[in-house]
Amino acid sequence: MVVALCMALLYAPTERTMGSAQRIFYIHVPLAWVSFLAFFVVFLGGIIFLRTRDLRWDKLALSSAEVGVLFCTLMLITGAIWAKVAWGVWWPWGDPRLTTTLVLWLIYLGYMLLRALSEEGRIAKVAAVFGIVGFLDVPVVFFSVRWWRSIHGVVVTSRGLNLDLKMASTLWVCLAAFTLLYACLLLHRLLLEEAGDELSRIGRR
Repeated sequence: MVVALCMALLYAPTERTMGSAQRIFYIHVPLAWVSFLAFFVVFLGGIIFLRTRDLRWDKLALSSAEVGVLFCTLMLITGAIWAKVAWGVWWPWGDPRLTTTLVLWLIYLGYMLLRALSEEGRIAKVAAVFGIVGFLDVPVVFFSVRWWRSIHGVVVTSRGLNLDLKMASTLWVCLAAFTLLYACLLLHRLLLEEAGDELSRIGRR
């Protein structure tokens, strides 16, 4: 994370149009990537849980959803800050990527509220289906700038990243750093689940 931040602030060149404000890009895009990754883990965990009824996969999905909602919230906040600088408004409602991303955040916030209702197996099954169906919005968010008219630029093209070499290398390092941060937070969240289960067993004894 230290290397990623140093590269974002010092190594990457200053963008001509937005100047130093563009550097939030190196935080905003990795936050989006990790959100998508986290919700994919929810999707995968839900499918495997429904097939095996193994609660470990359900706990993985729940843990990843919590971390994913955190990163998605930060993505929306950094996106709003960037939008204010780039477009003069905090939230241009007509943009399809912003709207579909807000829908994605609301879907998994609903998933978290559903999980908070009960710890029963029936709720776990319903939540698994909810998480699987909710993931369908992720490709919609990604392709929204191609399907509809959007003020968002297209960074990933068929030829790769549409960026200067130094900008691209900085983005890759930031993506790696935030992915490792996600993995670390997910691991600690799973350890909290195990600790909670152990406390419940002690309480029953």
